[in-house]
Amino acid sequence: MRNTKKVAKWEIKRNMKNKTFLIGLFISPILFLAFYLIPDLFNNSDEDAVSTTVFVNDQLGVYENLEATVQQAGAEWELQPTDISEEEAAGALESEENSAYVFIDERAFDGGVLPVYQSEEISPDFINEVQLLGAPLQAMQIEELGLTPEEASVITQGVVFEEASPDASAETEAGMDDAFLERIVPGIFAAAVLLSIVFTGMAIFQSASQEKKDKIAEIILSSLTPGELMQGKIIGYFVLGIIQVLVFIVLVLPVLVWKIDVPILEYLFVPELALMLVIAVLGYLLFAALFVGIGATMADISTAGNFQGMIMMLPFAALIFVGPVFNDPSGIWAQVGSYIPFTSPAILILRLSLLEEWPWIEIIIGLAILIVSVWVFMKLAGKIFKIGILMYGKNATPGEIWKWIRA
Repeated sequence: MRNTKKVAKWEIKRNMKNKTFLIGLFISPILFLAFYLIPDLFNNSDEDAVSTTVFVNDQLGVYENLEATVQQAGAEWELQPTDISEEEAAGALESEENSAYVFIDERAFDGGVLPVYQSEEISPDFINEVQLLGAPLQAMQIEELGLTPEEASVITQGVVFEEASPDASAETEAGMDDAFLERIVPGIFAAAVLLSIVFTGMAIFQSASQEKKDKIAEIILSSLTPGELMQGKIIGYFVLGIIQVLVFIVLVLPVLVWKIDVPILEYLFVPELALMLVIAVLGYLLFAALFVGIGATMADISTAGNFQGMIMMLPFAALIFVGPVFNDPSGIWAQVGSYIPFTSPAILILRLSLLEEWPWIEIIIGLAILIVSVWVFMKLAGKIFKIGILMYGKNATPGEIWKWIRA
């Protein structure tokens, strides 16, 4: 165990001094923040624009009601009364920017269409926003018809068609209830942890191959066993993955807390997070065993064959099930993805994030398969690593690897 810790410390120190690793450590959160914040910079440039000036020629005596409606709606308008005629409005707009003239007269009751004259610089959305002025006029129409308050309420309420399902639960005003946030926030965090440590663990593939290429494997193995070397690499790169997660959290989480009107920290540290993190760690151990074992069979990473390339793509196998799982988290494809070791970590985390009631029997079966798979692949990787790390000159073929496993 002492030698295993030494190997882990050596891998951590070596990578923390590597400029490529350090650049990659910070470039991911920086790119995430850039893609997240840059659109806001362009949007913010519009916030400083001059508010729209709306001149109202009111011939029905509803100007005060219009002002109240605009203020209540929070429209960024500067409402001003005017006596200018429609013929004069077109000429006046030639010398004005971001302005509009609205004419309110008897046409509101005769056809219900009122003219609006706009300057060329005005926002294309203004013609939709100005529809809010129809509410006071509708109230006047109701008053003219002499309807009772109850009749008026029924008419102005309108009819809304909304998608519903028998088991649909009520949502909060924000559109997401607490239970959903308690699942999705830990799920996103656990998925980020899984991706970070798996991507970092892929470096094990290169590490074992590089040591063979540099012909230092014999020197290392003169003072420790192949098993200790393999375990040390797995632990070392696991710690490096956790460091990457911590850097991402330190740089990104404060920005998300600032920008998103959701108490992320409150929903993050919930009991569900512990199970999701266990699944993420098991997923790393599974893929790390594969990477370190197959990396030891290669003479040079640049000469990787189809077999080694297929092993490197296994962490992405879960993408096959993502669509069906989103459509039906309890369906047959979701269950199948939960039981296949190479897709189980990602699919289990995804299902736990989507389902309101967790299928504990399926979760326990999936975890049991994953744990057994980790143990089996660790044993197999140990056999492959022990022989492959000392083999030079060529990449091992699948047939040779099979012989090592059976030996």
